[in-house]
Amino acid sequence: MPFLGNDSAREALAAAMHGGNLHHAWLIAGPEGVGKGSFARQAALRMLAEAAGRDQLRPGWDVPAESQTVHLVDAGAHPDYRELVRLPKDADKPDEALARSITIAQVRGLQPLFATKPSFSSRRVIVIDAIDDLERGGANALLKNLEEPPAGTIFLLVSHAPGRLLPTIRSRCRLLRFEALSDGDVTAILREQLLDASPAEIAALVKAGEGSPGRALGFAGLDIAAIETEMAALADTGDPSNMIRARLAKLLGPKGAQPRYEAFLERAPSFIAERARTLSGDPLRTALDAYAAAGELGGAAKGLSLDASATVFEMGGILARLGRS
Repeated sequence: MPFLGNDSAREALAAAMHGGNLHHAWLIAGPEGVGKGSFARQAALRMLAEAAGRDQLRPGWDVPAESQTVHLVDAGAHPDYRELVRLPKDADKPDEALARSITIAQVRGLQPLFATKPSFSSRRVIVIDAIDDLERGGANALLKNLEEPPAGTIFLLVSHAPGRLLPTIRSRCRLLRFEALSDGDVTAILREQLLDASPAEIAALVKAGEGSPGRALGFAGLDIAAIETEMAALADTGDPSNMIRARLAKLLGPKGAQPRYEAFLERAPSFIAERARTLSGDPLRTALDAYAAAGELGGAAKGLSLDASATVFEMGGILARLGRS
């Protein structure tokens, strides 16, 4: 499927590529899950393939699957391409938890590459997804490369929160702003990825995704529609008997329900924010307080490993505030 949404950002990079004024560093910034990382990798492929001049390339971003560039990048063997991401905590268990940060050692590992000229053309590309994940020392080490860019090197830096980056890094990059996708675009992507999903499930995922296909896909298979129904009941009725909260705690509290429990914690603040947009006066103030409380509880639950059943019951109480205002 071709890229959907954010045409202006992609067109801006294409114009720079083909206009002779390609800046050495691009900050691809916007909400998480809207395709920034996928685009950065595809743009890197296209830049390398065009510079090598060995393939018949059609207009756009596609590079033929049989291209040498694609084969080498897929094999992790392209001498002019590097990608920095968070690595598994345990190298022997690549499918388990990732490290918290991209380390300074990973950034310093680029230096031997910069000591030589690109191998296949005059260009090399470095993708960092996401630069938000760089530990402070790594950010400072990268800054030196951005201040004195190695010849022919293009940096594509993915960021979900550009305001948190070092101002000196932001100032050395050209910004490509990605926005949340329309419901129609998210629906099209979900239908492409979830062939067996019912229309009702797709609709619930689109709502929960809030313009982010990646976020929506993270909820796939978790019956998010049922969770949405329970949250709506809490917000509509105030749950005076605690029956809905008790039901949710029993449903989401067991260890086997961990993915749905985490989805509930992640979705609850956004659900409250959606309700808040329709309110004013005292109900709005109640909703804003509930939003802050839900975000604080969700963060604490993840960081402190709080009891799941008790946390679900408490989050349900926060949602129920909307029905009492």
